[in-house]
Amino acid sequence: MIRIIVLLLLGAIIYFSFKAFLRKSPEVIAQYMRTAALLLLGGVFIFLGVTGHLNGLFALLGVLLAFMLRLMPLLLNHAPTLHKLWEKFSNGKTKSSSNQQNTNATGNMSKAEAYEVLGLKPNASEDEIITAHRKLIQKNHPDRGGSDYLATKINLAKKILLNK
Repeated sequence: MIRIIVLLLLGAIIYFSFKAFLRKSPEVIAQYMRTAALLLLGGVFIFLGVTGHLNGLFALLGVLLAFMLRLMPLLLNHAPTLHKLWEKFSNGKTKSSSNQQNTNATGNMSKAEAYEVLGLKPNASEDEIITAHRKLIQKNHPDRGGSDYLATKINLAKKILLNK
């Protein structure tokens, strides 16, 4: 009977702690998760040391090191691709800063700046503006790995120069 009461009490404590945990800001939750991961890692390390199985961990680290050394040439061959993936991953994390850039891109732009964005000389013809816009937007479109910010600037430059 006492075990059931203790389990119910423990369950209630976990439930209300989890509810309070979810009300915290994402930054606080991330900090808690990092702390919990470090504590868990430390606990595993201590457990392995106490039970005499720490040599297995060091053997695993040796195998991983040898594996990484064998993979190094392959990783270096694909470094530019990995770097692009990392940038996309990093940009996905900082959506708020890219949203701020997008608001700046839709701000006021002078005609001189619009000509500069499209790489044209002042008083370019309508066909030149359309051709320059088409070439730039094909290279910098977000669907092809380009930047939302640059695409917005290019479109805004075309809009200003064609007065549409």
